[in-house]
Formats: sequence, structure tokens, C-alpha cells
Amino acid sequence: MVRMKHKTTQAIYSYWNGLRGCRMAPHRFEIEPASIGDALPDTFILERKDDGTFPFRLAGTRLCDLFKREFRGHNFLNGWSGDGGPTLRQRLNTVSVQGGVIVVVADGETASGRSVLTELLILPLVHGPVCADRFLGVLSLLEAPAWLDYDPLETLHLRSEHIIWPDGQPLLGAGAVDDRQSPFLPRVRHARIVRSNRRQFRVFQGGLSEAGDTQGSKT
Repeated sequence: MVRMKHKTTQAIYSYWNGLRGCRMAPHRFEIEPASIGDALPDTFILERKDDGTFPFRLAGTRLCDLFKREFRGHNFLNGWSGDGGPTLRQRLNTVSVQGGVIVVVADGETASGRSVLTELLILPLVHGPVCADRFLGVLSLLEAPAWLDYDPLETLHLRSEHIIWPDGQPLLGAGAVDDRQSPFLPRVRHARIVRSNRRQFRVFQGGLSEAGDTQGSKT
């Protein structure tokens, strides 16, 4: 398995994998900001609009401060120089249907030519019935030069990227995302029963809401 260098990266992976259980990925509503704790300002949520568009839904305050900008609505792939965007586009589409998590080492670069080494972790979350179309991500600094306080990052330059398969291999074939398990998710605490045309549905609420702000994050 690829070694994750930063303790925040390791902690977020362990949290995600614990929620996942034997499934491809946890449901997005299972993610509890309080459980992420001190790492929350470094995290972000992406949405898969199509195979080339992955806008930010949420971005933590520390991430926004590093770049001195807001990320909500911006395509994650546009923030990469060189072949970083196309490479990560392929990886995101792969893990959205086959599971797995993406570990990235990248240089955060400023307009003045400075750079700082970073580690990113991107983990799929189930939202729709066909594939994992949300992603939980975290960006961790592997070094902390003093100039970061006044020289914001502008782009990321890909150094290396790997996919980790938590179960040792990718999930293959259609129907890899089985959302029918949702009624039995242990972390979902609030539900209501909806009946329509003699059919009964269980509707879940909670988790990392995309409709409003969460503590320690900017939207």
C-alpha cells in the first residue's frame, strides 16, 4: 500500500474507511464534521457533474487561506498545471465507479515562483445510484515555510499520484455502488418515513450539509 505521509491524511483515510465497512464507499450523509475535528479546515467536497467537471461544493477555511480565494463552484481540475488536470480527471472517473482512493503529492506554487510540498487525499462518497459522484478531499502541507503568510498559492503541480484499493483490488462491473444498504448505515441518526402510492421510503437527514456553512469551512 502507498504510504501516506501526513498524520491528517492518515486520520481522514482511517475515518472514511471505518465508515465504508465492506462497501465501495460511505454515503455522503455519513460524513460528520465533528468527527473530522481539527482537519475540517483542510478538507473539501467535490461533485462529479460529468467526466470532466468536478466543482467544489465546500472548501475549508485553511485551504481558502492558502490560496487567498474562494473555491465554491470552481472546477477542481482547473487548479493544476501541466498534465495534472487530465491525469486526475482520469483517476477521479476511475474511483467513482471502481472504488479506491487517490493519494497525490504535489507542489503548491505561487505567482512569484515559490513552491511548497503538499499531500492530497481524495475519497469517493456515494450520492447517486450509479456511481460515487461526491468526493471528500483533504490537502495537507508537508512543510510550512514562513512566506506562506504573505505569498498565496496559485496552482498545484503534480509530482506523483496513486490509487489505493482498500480491499486489495478495484470493484469491477456495473452496479458497484449499491445504495440499497443505506437504511442500515450505522452513522445515519435521523430518518423519516414517506409513503407514496402504497410504497414506503425511508428519508435520511444529517451529515455534511451542502445547503449551508459548516463550522470551520467556507462555502
